Amino acid sequence: MTPRTMNRLLGAVALGLAMAGGSIAADASGRLPAEPMTGMPSLAPLLSQIKAAVVTVSITGRAAREKNSRQGTGRAANTRDLFADRQIRATGSGVVIDADQGLIFTNNHVINGAGDIIVVLADGREAPATRVGSDPSTDVAVIRVQAENLTALPFGNSDALEVGDFVLAIGNPYRIGQTVTSGIISGLHRTNVGIEKYEDFIQTDAAIYPGNSGGALVNLRGELIGINTAFIGATNTNPGMGFAIPINMVRFIADQVLKYGEVRRGRLGLTLDDPTPTLIRSLKLSGSVTAPVIVKVEKGSAAEGAGLKAGDVVSELARISVRDTSDLHNRIGLLSVGDIADFTVVRNGEPMIIRAVITDQEKSIRSR
Repeated sequence: MTPRTMNRLLGAVALGLAMAGGSIAADASGRLPAEPMTGMPSLAPLLSQIKAAVVTVSITGRAAREKNSRQGTGRAANTRDLFADRQIRATGSGVVIDADQGLIFTNNHVINGAGDIIVVLADGREAPATRVGSDPSTDVAVIRVQAENLTALPFGNSDALEVGDFVLAIGNPYRIGQTVTSGIISGLHRTNVGIEKYEDFIQTDAAIYPGNSGGALVNLRGELIGINTAFIGATNTNPGMGFAIPINMVRFIADQVLKYGEVRRGRLGLTLDDPTPTLIRSLKLSGSVTAPVIVKVEKGSAAEGAGLKAGDVVSELARISVRDTSDLHNRIGLLSVGDIADFTVVRNGEPMIIRAVITDQEKSIRSR
């Protein structure tokens, strides 16, 4: 590669970093910031500020007899498909989000079934961790350690992400030590991956390997934008597609976990479906229908009390457009008992707003 070609390449990368809104931006000459010792373009200065916030989560425990029904997802659990009376030792990753309180985000599947949880900090210190709470439906967990001089990552805004934004994934794959991979956001709002009950994943081509689960997905400001949770389609020559839980979803779940020790989801009593020609005909819907359709309302439910009916087309929730049934299902699943939900529905061709109060638990919130 000629020096001229190299300069053009570095200039293009610098422009991409600047357009991504990162704190590492090109100067007027089009060059990337230099690493102090070598003078070469590098992300090392950014990583030196944030790597200490990503930890290894090591568990010991006695595995229950279970067979993972989701084989092939490539999830970095390391505790799947083990049998009763077999002592397990497994590792994942975690992210310190509150240095004073010692709070760490990780995945539920990383600590599920754990007897003891040990956190290994980036500087090699080890500290026992206690479980604060978790949510299997989104695979979010919060643990706590008692340790001094922790480093926490600041939060980004996952709602502001765009496909093409540059990202870094940090974790501890294969127990070989902290590892950083880079890439872009390949997709947003992935809801049909088939890993969790409630899905709204960030998809990235930054490599995520076994052991990365619970680690950090960060932007080029060094802000936490997601918790890495799974990968699919990996081969010997292809790392596959990585998926992370958006940090805004993680924070909502964590707030509930910190308050109650669990997520207290509300109950509406709806069955939803995406519109198909058969469904449109059976419910005698008129016009072009693209939004989710209510196909059943449970008797005595909050939805019935609010006045929602089978055949209503739900175009908005809380004045925000609904993409599809999976999107609406996820957003309802993030509502808590006592929340007020304003549904914009179309009934007999006329739009209307119907207000429902979330009650009880999630058992009747489902989509088929």
